[in-house]
Amino acid sequence: MDDLTLPHLAAMLPDLAPRCGQVRLVAVDGHAGAGKTTIARRLAEGAGGAPVVHTDDLATHEEPFGWTTRLAEQVLTPLAAGRTAGHEVYDWTARRFTGQREVPPAPVVLLEGVGTGRAALRPYLSLLLWLEVDPATARVRGRRRDGEELAAFWTGWTREEDAHFAADPSRPFADLLVHQTPSGYRAVPGPAVRTERARRDHPE
Repeated sequence: MDDLTLPHLAAMLPDLAPRCGQVRLVAVDGHAGAGKTTIARRLAEGAGGAPVVHTDDLATHEEPFGWTTRLAEQVLTPLAAGRTAGHEVYDWTARRFTGQREVPPAPVVLLEGVGTGRAALRPYLSLLLWLEVDPATARVRGRRRDGEELAAFWTGWTREEDAHFAADPSRPFADLLVHQTPSGYRAVPGPAVRTERARRDHPE
């Protein structure tokens, strides 16, 4: 597999095998501050306006990574059945769920957020992307973006993120690693692709 630019990657998404009913669910994972929202938006635009589900809408202050059940019940189950999903939206200022967002069963749906490559979701994923930005760099970007008023939040978040990835890592199962370059982005084969290729080349 050759390196892919974002436009090339977006163009290939509709050709993936669907694994959530007829939906090709594409996860964009990486450390907080790595740029997942930007990548997901650009891929969605390149794929003809594909819907994007943000796990920040499903997480809460009390359960930053405890959104798997909400995602499964409110998004994955209806999409797999060919129905429009409707999930709650968490308000991080009001500290409660205050809205709802609809997600149609489009050919491609992007799932963006830290931990979207977790084990419980991988059976539904047609593709898992990992943004190749080291934690320290990502956190500097995130703190710069959010401002000093959220410094205490970032301290707690960093602890939760480290614990999550230690118990349920995503990167080893990524199909593609996305690198930022001076001219944009490029995606290269990830650990999952290399592992599968090794299995084919060296069967037991």
